[in-house]
Amino acid sequence: MLPFWIALQFLSSLPIRLPGMPTPQEVGRSLLFYPLVGLLIGVILWALNWLLPGTPSLLHAALLLTAWVLLSGGLHLDGLADSADAWLGGFGDRERTLTIMKDPRSGPIAVVTLVLVLLLKFAALLALIEQQHSVALIIAPLIGRGAMLGLFLTTPYVRPGGLGQALADHLPRLAGMQVLAVSAVACVLVAGLSGVLAVVLAALVFAWLRHAMLRRLGGTTGDTAGALLELLEMTVIVGLALIL
Repeated sequence: MLPFWIALQFLSSLPIRLPGMPTPQEVGRSLLFYPLVGLLIGVILWALNWLLPGTPSLLHAALLLTAWVLLSGGLHLDGLADSADAWLGGFGDRERTLTIMKDPRSGPIAVVTLVLVLLLKFAALLALIEQQHSVALIIAPLIGRGAMLGLFLTTPYVRPGGLGQALADHLPRLAGMQVLAVSAVACVLVAGLSGVLAVVLAALVFAWLRHAMLRRLGGTTGDTAGALLELLEMTVIVGLALIL
């Protein structure tokens, strides 16, 4: 179960301590557990939502969004900010884009992007609370982290060395495809027609974002993977709030 604990430590702020330094093979296998970590985060959010009946809707949505951000430690929001800065400042140039992503500072476009994504998440959560459609809280984190698995399965990793390279090199491909299929089925079983709509919508946005990464970078990085997760989570809950 070490790969699961690696995934949980990396993708969440939960107090997880590993028994030692994992091998590259164990790091690669941890990707198989990303959807499970997403499901766990989703269940925690669903349980929190269940504990907040009678809370004013605006405060209810704000508490859920705060918990969502805290559970992930803001890791993927950082990737989204870096990607937003790099995409605008890179002017279509691959090397310039990769260089800007390494800069820890955030420019105006990063701040604006984060504000807009969090605002859309907040508004969608508010709508879903009013519609009493809390199952979206379970499937959105599951789909977002499943998308990271799908990205590493289908897209070259363009930064040699580091954690991302170990993930890409040692991910079991067949098992990864099977986990993705099981994750999609789980969304349908949990949410019914809403799950079908969420999976289809996420797949379309995933294909578009992956195409953009391939055109600009020739593949993915850790930052663009984090951006993908955040944008797909937002897409799922906004889409369900609009459709349902």
